[in-house]
Amino acid sequence: MVAWALLADVVPLYSLYALLFTATGLSVAEVSALFAIWSAVAVLAEVPTGAFADRFSRRSCLAAAGVLQAAGFAVWMLLPGFAGFALGFVLWGLGGSLDSGAKEALLYDGLDAVGAAEHYARVAGWVAAMELVAQLPAAFAAMWLFVAGGFPLVGWVSVGTCLVAAGVAVTLPEPPRGDAADGTGYFTTLRTGVVAAARTPGVRPVLLAAAVLGAYDAVEEYFPLLLADWGIPAATIPLATVVIVIGGTAGAVLGGAAGRLPAWALGTVLAAAMVLLGAAGIGGHPAGLVAVAAFYCGYRAALVVVDARLQERIPSATRATVTSVAALGTQLATFAVYAAWATGGAALLAVGGLLIAVALPVLLRRGVAGSGAPGIAATRRSEEGARARRDA
Repeated sequence: MVAWALLADVVPLYSLYALLFTATGLSVAEVSALFAIWSAVAVLAEVPTGAFADRFSRRSCLAAAGVLQAAGFAVWMLLPGFAGFALGFVLWGLGGSLDSGAKEALLYDGLDAVGAAEHYARVAGWVAAMELVAQLPAAFAAMWLFVAGGFPLVGWVSVGTCLVAAGVAVTLPEPPRGDAADGTGYFTTLRTGVVAAARTPGVRPVLLAAAVLGAYDAVEEYFPLLLADWGIPAATIPLATVVIVIGGTAGAVLGGAAGRLPAWALGTVLAAAMVLLGAAGIGGHPAGLVAVAAFYCGYRAALVVVDARLQERIPSATRATVTSVAALGTQLATFAVYAAWATGGAALLAVGGLLIAVALPVLLRRGVAGSGAPGIAATRRSEEGARARRDA
């Protein structure tokens, strides 16, 4: 899974596709419309594709995600223009939705099948770290490929990397799941997952924490703008952002260790990270780069732990669907992050993060609101008992 995460994100086109659009002659308004189409597809497909992964195969969803992303990039190369770019974003959006939820479900249930579910935070942290690390070789490859062959070479190499990632996904182990082949229909799976996310008391607070905290990952889009405002030369901004990426990578790797912290201590780590972000934004000095990197470290560690706490409370049969509901919440909450940054920049965003940090110990508390949400072992016993009664 770690190798797949690295390969899936070594996509040279990531750092250049916005420039591809403008070089083709699209206006800023048209580029914004493309991003809106991409976001709309992701919102609409997020939960339905999660249920697809629960009903059928998580591994196949990861492979299909790579194929669809490759197809989207191929369309961009063959049909450069607004219509072609829009179709490519539809395909990419569907692929991204297939990936979301299926990845976490495949990893958690795979570990649980060998009695290692308690290591999920550590392994998931390494997966997240590889996704961040992949940005570095992808960026360097993009520069070299663009010089050698322009946008076409960058695009077709990106098609190839997506297909390679899809091929690796096919080889990932997937534990057998009787719940995925017991005759339950797709729409029943979808409904069961949505109901579990909405009505299970032990799941709802952690799902809320995962959705809202996950939206803060959108801050990454503003890092170059923040550094430019501090007077860092444009030519050195890519190098400066590497420092922030290294901080986030370290935080993801430390997610396993952070998972052993009590909830109040994790909230304290997140609060300290948000204070650093706010201080960097208010200070407006290039030295704030170190503070932003430290913020990203603490934030990424907390994000890994919150995801692990969510996975612990989800029954296996609805794991991808419920995780996709959280991802849908993240996508919707991201709009609030954009609005907060536009209104008050890093300082206002840090205030919102502090509120999340204060609430985190309550949201992660076990047995919230008289939950009694089943753990993995209890859920499996219940599922096995139900199958035994049907067989009888």
